[in-house]
Amino acid sequence: MKLNRENRLIIGLCTTAAILIAKLFSIQIIDDKYKTDAANNSMVYSTIYPTRGIIHDRDGNILVGNKVAYDLLVTPKEVAEFDTLAFCEVLGVEPEFVREKMQEFYNNRRRIGYQSVVMLKQLPPETYMKFAEVAYKFPGFRGQARSIREYPFNAGGNLLGYVGEVNADIIKRNPEYKSGDYIGMSGVEAAYEKELRGKDGVKILERDTHGAIKGSYMDGAFDSLPVPGKRLMCTIDAKLQAFAEELMKDKVGAVVAIEPKTGEILVMASSPTYDPDEMVGRERGNNYMKMLGNKRQPLFNRAVKSKYPPGSTFKLVQGLIGLQEGVLTPDKAYPCHGGYHVGRISQKCHAHYSPLDLRNAVGHSCNAYFCYVFRDIIDNRKYKNVKEGLDVWSDYVRSFGYGRKLDSDFLGEGPGTVPTSELYNKRYRGSWNSLTVLSLSIGQGELGCTPMQMANLACIVANRGYYYIPHIVKAIEGRDSIDQKFYEKHYTKVDPKHFEPIAEGMWRGVNIPGGGTSNRAFLAGYDVCGKTGTAQNPHGRDHSTFLSFAPKDDPKIAISVYVENGGFGATIALPIASLIEEMYLTDTITRPQLVDQVKNMKIYYPHYDRK
Repeated sequence: MKLNRENRLIIGLCTTAAILIAKLFSIQIIDDKYKTDAANNSMVYSTIYPTRGIIHDRDGNILVGNKVAYDLLVTPKEVAEFDTLAFCEVLGVEPEFVREKMQEFYNNRRRIGYQSVVMLKQLPPETYMKFAEVAYKFPGFRGQARSIREYPFNAGGNLLGYVGEVNADIIKRNPEYKSGDYIGMSGVEAAYEKELRGKDGVKILERDTHGAIKGSYMDGAFDSLPVPGKRLMCTIDAKLQAFAEELMKDKVGAVVAIEPKTGEILVMASSPTYDPDEMVGRERGNNYMKMLGNKRQPLFNRAVKSKYPPGSTFKLVQGLIGLQEGVLTPDKAYPCHGGYHVGRISQKCHAHYSPLDLRNAVGHSCNAYFCYVFRDIIDNRKYKNVKEGLDVWSDYVRSFGYGRKLDSDFLGEGPGTVPTSELYNKRYRGSWNSLTVLSLSIGQGELGCTPMQMANLACIVANRGYYYIPHIVKAIEGRDSIDQKFYEKHYTKVDPKHFEPIAEGMWRGVNIPGGGTSNRAFLAGYDVCGKTGTAQNPHGRDHSTFLSFAPKDDPKIAISVYVENGGFGATIALPIASLIEEMYLTDTITRPQLVDQVKNMKIYYPHYDRK
């Protein structure tokens, strides 16, 4: 049927009306974009940030607290002409900064609408109060209070971590956060972000048709108060942590001290570290970039991430495996004539009497002794070949917490390295034997471990065969207990009966004059047990390490100290560990001259400091 002109006009009008009705329906009912724009223009949402949870040490001292700072907000549509120089003078900023910011806001004016955006972050109260006195001269600008971190002990930078503003990537992974929010970036702040964060509050104000604030929307019916973050009690001893960092100043390495009976970490000091206050306030970004450029890597937590050769401290594990495998008894003696020598293979040793049994081999840190023991373990005839023997040895070593993460509550923990036959089969195309890997006998070669794993070994010997997973938090506000995994004993594959001669050897090395390499760690009445270690270093002087626990039969502290390029274990790692043990066990220091000696010891680090 052919439509006349009148019918075509009616159909066109009806079609146009239908399109308009559909569009209006979409705008008003389906698409919330315009609702949002309208809400942005008619209401002001003011976030009330919660105070972040306070972090205490084991004695209740505040490690991380809060102080007030102010963000300066601007609502571009409310800004009138103002005196830029006066504005800059009161806030301590450059005119160019203000011009660039205002231009940025102008360019994004449609997207911003009547919203308020942050112009300056974390102004100290004294700066903001100056501005508040003259704020009437600068319409469109207002302050928003928020809490930022403060550190009464000025210690534990790597341990405690820092808080930073979320970026687009973080928001994408954590949609519960929004622009302007802060999140724990590292350390305890990151590991316990969920507990520390708290919950934002909000205050909603209403505008009239001219954009002026009328007052609280619906008399505050939709306002909410912020919920503060939960308090944490750390296992750390703040006084001991600060003392350890003082002793490690200008050195590269780490200290980890643990309470053996609980697995609670008393000290976690990585050196160099940083002043945690440097990661707070308006200079945070500049300070962060400086630290990133520091070759000694102060942001890198060596206590849980560095993969160091354990050196002679690993001889304890070697002896324990030998006892469990039945290739060694405590009274079995081996000779040492300046080291272990087979053909072209040689492991040198320092001067001491010969032969030695197990206890005295531990005390004197005899290289030759543990070369014999290691070869007896992996060349054992009950295994079909050395490859099978090495894999059995590797399984034992992993049971001590090496070659894997300990599953602590500290993020970023490294696993270290324990080699297996697969590694050597690839490297030597299947043609290798116990002499090829002899360096493993004294904690060298492909072995790598973290200072926390070494401190955990001290706990294992102190407990005579088991450990609790090392952890950094003791209690959380509102909870009856922490994760149950931290209360469980973890046993090695070595029977507890074999640990006594090892502990006895460590005791002799400290307490019997001339009985070993650890005499300088002696503390009268405290039965200190210790084991020195000197780890070979391709980048200069050998690394110095010391592993210890005390008292022998009622252990209260286990400690590992690792100082890169520090030389012999007794040179620098031992005195640091001994002073920390004395401070913890006696709450005093009776050897101030040793403190001065440690502080004044200069170590050259060609690997880090060469230009």
